[in-house]
Formats: sequence, C-alpha cells, structure tokens
Amino acid sequence: MKKKVQIPVGDPAGRITCNKCGNKKDFVEIAENVLVTTRYTQNSDGSFTPEENDTEVFGAVKFICGQCGEDLSRYHSHFLEMSF
Repeated sequence: MKKKVQIPVGDPAGRITCNKCGNKKDFVEIAENVLVTTRYTQNSDGSFTPEENDTEVFGAVKFICGQCGEDLSRYHSHFLEMSF
C-alpha cells in the first residue's frame, strides 16, 4: 500500500512553509540507523578516490524546519517527490 502524500498549501501551491516560524527555505532531513558504504580506489601516489557510495536507512526518517526545528515529517513524501 502506497503512503498518501500530504501536499502543503503554501504559495505557490505545494511550497512547504513552517507553521511555527514561517521559514520557506531551509529544511533538514534526518535519518536514523544509517549504514554508509563507500568503495575507494587507491591512486599511484597513495591517495584515494571514492568510486561508489551506497546508503541504507534502517530507522526513522524525519523532515524538520532548518530554522526552528519544527517537525514537518508529514511533508516528507512531498519533499521526496519534489527533490530533483
């Protein structure tokens, strides 16, 4: 079953605005229990270059206002759809 996306009613329609402080610009996504795996190639001079990066999230993901910290997780699905 697909989770229903809650679309904010900001101006223009769909723009997220923090109800607590009015922020429309700065937001933070926080993921708990994350495993990050990065594969590197060692260069001839001994330095390393990252080649691949895999991320697996095993815990909760929150979407919060980047100014006041208000929990805006109800808009997280909309945020994911609008991230390009």
